[in-house]
Amino acid sequence: MIKALDGFALDQKIRAAGWNFFFLAEEVKVMFFGAIRAAKVQDALKRIFEKVRRQNCNCLEMTGIVAKRFWGIPYVTVSAHSRHIQQSCKLDDIERRRAGQREAGWARGC
Repeated sequence: MIKALDGFALDQKIRAAGWNFFFLAEEVKVMFFGAIRAAKVQDALKRIFEKVRRQNCNCLEMTGIVAKRFWGIPYVTVSAHSRHIQQSCKLDDIERRRAGQREAGWARGC
């Protein structure tokens, strides 16, 4: 997990190493009622991971945590975008990304 860099700064470091950092345009959002609490944000991120898992990307960028109220009821929206790091300058198709995820899992012993 990288906390100290934004997407642009991380992209510059990845490109300097000769790799590419892709941004998938589809924004994924989940909502929960109540105030911002760590456990609720973690649950929201798990829900986001489930939504984007089928894209087989190897990164996720959280783009927002916004607290609002509707008729006095507090709620929070968490938003994110899938990202993918790879050497090729053309985004691999989903099958190739899926194979890469399997290979990475095998290397980790999963």
